[in-house]
Amino acid sequence: MNDVQEATSPATSLSGPATCVSKVELRVSCKALLDRDTLNKSDPCVILMVQTNGQWTELDRTEVIKSNLHPVFAKVFSLDYYFEEVQKLRFEVYDIHGTHSIGTRDDDFLGGVECTLGQVSRCNCLTNPFYCAVFVEIEHSQWIIITGVDDSDPCTLLFTAKGSRPTLCLSCYFQIVAQKKMVKPLLLKYGKYAGKSTITVHAEEISGNNGYVELSFCAKKLDDKDLFSKSDPFLEIYRINDDETEQLVHRTEVIKNNLNPVWEPFKVSLISLCSCDEERKLKCLVWDYDSRGKHDFIGEFYATFREMQKISSGNKVTWDCVNPKYKQKKRNYKNSGVVILSDLKLHRVYSFLDYIMGGCQIHFTVAIDFTASNGDPRNSCSLHYINPYQPNEYLKALIAVGEICQDYDSDKRFSALGFGARIPPNYEVSHDFAINFNPEDDECEEIQGVVEAYQNCLPKIQLYGPTNVSPIINRIAKLAAGDGNIKDASRYHILLILTDGVVTDMADTREAIVRASYQPLSIIIVGVGNADFTDMQILDGDDGVLRSPKGEPVLRDIVQFVPFRDFKTASPAALAKCVLAEVPKQVVEYYSHKAICPIVDPALFPGCAN
Repeated sequence: MNDVQEATSPATSLSGPATCVSKVELRVSCKALLDRDTLNKSDPCVILMVQTNGQWTELDRTEVIKSNLHPVFAKVFSLDYYFEEVQKLRFEVYDIHGTHSIGTRDDDFLGGVECTLGQVSRCNCLTNPFYCAVFVEIEHSQWIIITGVDDSDPCTLLFTAKGSRPTLCLSCYFQIVAQKKMVKPLLLKYGKYAGKSTITVHAEEISGNNGYVELSFCAKKLDDKDLFSKSDPFLEIYRINDDETEQLVHRTEVIKNNLNPVWEPFKVSLISLCSCDEERKLKCLVWDYDSRGKHDFIGEFYATFREMQKISSGNKVTWDCVNPKYKQKKRNYKNSGVVILSDLKLHRVYSFLDYIMGGCQIHFTVAIDFTASNGDPRNSCSLHYINPYQPNEYLKALIAVGEICQDYDSDKRFSALGFGARIPPNYEVSHDFAINFNPEDDECEEIQGVVEAYQNCLPKIQLYGPTNVSPIINRIAKLAAGDGNIKDASRYHILLILTDGVVTDMADTREAIVRASYQPLSIIIVGVGNADFTDMQILDGDDGVLRSPKGEPVLRDIVQFVPFRDFKTASPAALAKCVLAEVPKQVVEYYSHKAICPIVDPALFPGCAN
C-alpha cells in the first residue's frame, strides 16, 4: 500500500426499489482544506454518506492523500440514479491519522456538505432550484436557514425547532446531476464555514454500458529526482474535457526507488477515460513521490485512446515523457524518460437489455405450497380459498409476477408445480408434482392457464406436509443446467416459490440454492399469510453470504424473499417491481461470469463469439 493512494473498497452502487434509470459517477476534489496537523499538512479522505429511511450510513470513501490541502481524489463513486427518487447524499472530509479509520475528535473533521443526486421539485417559498443552505443557531432551539444562489442573493427563513437542527426542505439541497458540477463551501458544526475550504463534485451520467479497458503501463530511464536514492515514480492520467478543464481519471501506485517502473494494470470505464471519444486528448503526468506532498515533476505527454489501440501482439505504444522547462532550456534535450503502454484489453460490458434483445428467453416456473398449514380450501379462512369476487394471496402474487415474466418468453408456456400435498391416484405425499397432473408436460398456456390449473388442482389433492422446497429447486436447477451447457445466452430461468411458512428442509434448501447459483436461474420466494418469516431471510443473502451446511458460499446471490403482507395494500405492480428488481443484475452476473455474450450477429460486436 503506497502513501498516495491507500486501498479503498470497490465502487458501490446505491440501490433501491425503483427502476434504475442510469449510472452516475461522482468525482471529488477539495481546495484550501483546514490544516489540522502540527508538523505536516492534513491527510484528507472523503466519506460518502447516503440517507435511507431517515438514517445516514456510509456508502463508500476515497483514498487517503497524504499531506495535501488541495486533494484531487482518484476514487470514483458509482451510484444508481433513480429519476423518481430523492437520493440524499452527504460528503464528509476527515483528516486521517495513520490508519484508515475515521477519528472521533472534532479536530479530525474538516467539513461537510449535503446534497441530492437528482433533481427535486421546488418548494413554494423558493424561486431557484439551486440553493445552498447554511444552518445558523441564533438562540437556543431557534435557527436561521441562509440560502441563496450566491452571496449576492440571500434568502433567509426564520423558524423554531425543538431541540434539534431542523430538517432541510428538499429544494434547498445542492443538486449534483442537475448542475453536473457542484462547488460548495465546506461547513463545520453549527453551520460555521471551514475557513475557505471548498469541495467540488463532478457528476457524469452513464447512459449505457460502453465497457471498460484494462491498461498496463511501464516506463524506462526516468529522470532521477532524488539525491541519495532513485526516483519514486507514479503516473496520473487526466481527461481533457470539452471546456478544456482537466479531470483526473486514474492515479497509479508509487514504485519506490526505481527509474524503470512497471505499474500494476488497472481497469477504467470508457466513459471515464475518454467519454467514449477515441480522439479525446489525455494528459499524462509522471511524478516523483514526496511524503510531504511536494511531488517533483518528471515529465508529461499527451495521448488518445485511438493511439493506445495501435498496440498489437509483440508491439507496444511509447511516448516521450517531456519536461517543458528542460526542453526550452536544453538544446540537446530529448526526454526525461519513455512511458510505454505494454498491454491493452478492451472489455465490452453487456446489459440485461442486451441479452433480452439478443434473444434470451426467460422461462418462468411457479411452485405452490399445498401444506396443511394453509387451511382447508373449502373454508373461507384458508389461504387457498377460492373467492369468486376476490383472488387469494397465492393468485395475487402469481399474477403480479407472472404477467411480467410472460413478456420475455416467446411461447408463453409456464411450468406449474406443487409441493406438500397428497396427490392422486395413490395419495402419497409429493414435494414435486405438476398441478395439471401431466408429468410429461407440466407447462400451462400463459398465466391464465396456470391460474386455471391451480383452481382445478385444489379439489383433487389433500393438503399435508412438511414444507420441503429443495426437491423443486433441484429439479429446476437441473433443467437450467441443461440450458447452461449450451454455452449461449438463449434461456434463463426464474423460479417463483409461494409458501405460507418457513421451509422445513432448511439445510437441504441451502445446499440446493448453492448448487443452483452456478446455473442460469433466479429464485423468488413470496411468503403468503401471517406466519413469522424471520428464518426465511437467511435465504435472501442480503444480510450476508448464504452458505451451504458445509460452509460453501453461493457463487452469486440468486434469491429474493418478500412477505406478501408488506404489499397487501399496494398495487400488484409494486410487488412485481420489488421481487423482480434483482433479476436483471442476476442475469448479467451469470452470463458475465461465464463470459457469454448475447446472441447477436458477431459482426455487430467484433471479438465476441459464442
